[in-house]
Amino acid sequence: MKHIILGNGPAGVVAAETLRRAAPGDDILMVGNEAEPPYSRMAIPYLLEGNIDESGTYLRKSADHFDSLGIRQYRGRAVALNTDKRTVLFDDGHFEDYDRLLIATGSHPVRPPIPGIDLPEVQTCWTLDDARAIARLAKPGSRVLQLGAGFIGCIIMEALAKRGVQLTVVEVGDRMVPRMMTPEAGGMIKRWVEKQGVRVLTGAGVEFISKGSAAPLTVKLSTGESLDCDLLIAAAGVAPNVSFLDGTSVHVAKGVLVDDSMQTSVPGIYAAGDVAEAPDLFSGRHLIAAIQPNAADQARVAALNMAGQAARMKGVLAINVLDSMGMISSSFGEWQGVAGGDGIEQADEANGRYISLQFNGDVLVGATSVGLTEHVGALRGLIQGKMKLGTWKQKLLETPTRFAEAYIACQRPNS
Repeated sequence: MKHIILGNGPAGVVAAETLRRAAPGDDILMVGNEAEPPYSRMAIPYLLEGNIDESGTYLRKSADHFDSLGIRQYRGRAVALNTDKRTVLFDDGHFEDYDRLLIATGSHPVRPPIPGIDLPEVQTCWTLDDARAIARLAKPGSRVLQLGAGFIGCIIMEALAKRGVQLTVVEVGDRMVPRMMTPEAGGMIKRWVEKQGVRVLTGAGVEFISKGSAAPLTVKLSTGESLDCDLLIAAAGVAPNVSFLDGTSVHVAKGVLVDDSMQTSVPGIYAAGDVAEAPDLFSGRHLIAAIQPNAADQARVAALNMAGQAARMKGVLAINVLDSMGMISSSFGEWQGVAGGDGIEQADEANGRYISLQFNGDVLVGATSVGLTEHVGALRGLIQGKMKLGTWKQKLLETPTRFAEAYIACQRPNS
């Protein structure tokens, strides 16, 4: 049996290793399209801070790790797929056939359609190549404008600030991290970041970027303000790498649609990680949960099924944990609430604390927290376990910070 794994990020690596354990004699080919060994994009901020070197981003530290497991590697980018012939065409004109295929091609950064977005001083922050370019341009005192205050934008802010730059963040939404934080929580994060010396403009966009006279770039904002900067970092989100699937029978929405076995609409083809759109834990609707632990879980399930061992995902739980310059925030599940559900929100900004709990009946289905790092895993446990709260629902509506007690109590019989 020959397996091809398209992608050598966290999902691809875990899938290859799981396959080798489950199918010791099978042929495994793992494909990546960057020159470096498999690495974690989430480690790039630590690289920019100077806490690690490039080798510190590598997913496996031994140079012969994959060779020792009999996992072949190939550098290339898939450009077309023939599901009838079971072949993949790569950008160098090379074909590979397969018996089982895993699509773990991840995502790419979105460059908004803004005039001047392709100027050389405009960078994304997604690859090691990007990190090298940012390190060259983000010198102490440099004027840096960051477009986007979502998850990716927030994790690189601290790295930029530690490089001594003058940082301005522009976010089109009404708050920071609008896709994972409630209005109150996003506002708290904004005010905290501003106290750390970062200028944050919400409800603002970039209209155009041009070569400047007093600086490499002049950026015109939708507010009417013009800013001179040495570097603009576009952190306006990512999109799954699915273009090579055009014209195939593999069903794609935002990402590649999969079932609970991580199989696509075409038997023998699976998907995992940022590219996969899988059923949600509560609603069953398909969603992309682009976090590394989720990628690893999906990869294990996909690999076991590729090896002929039945495995199932119980459903994707949206999880986001973020460190915004020292302010830790998290959101789980249906954090925005559900129709007909109940919720409670409690803020203590003076002490940097916030919590929001969302219920459907007596089941906790979503939560948002800021500054609550102790036992926050209990929120995930309550939600993922779909635990019946019983009398604890009312207790949490009255005192939402008692979630750890609720988690312990709801695991006991007759509690």
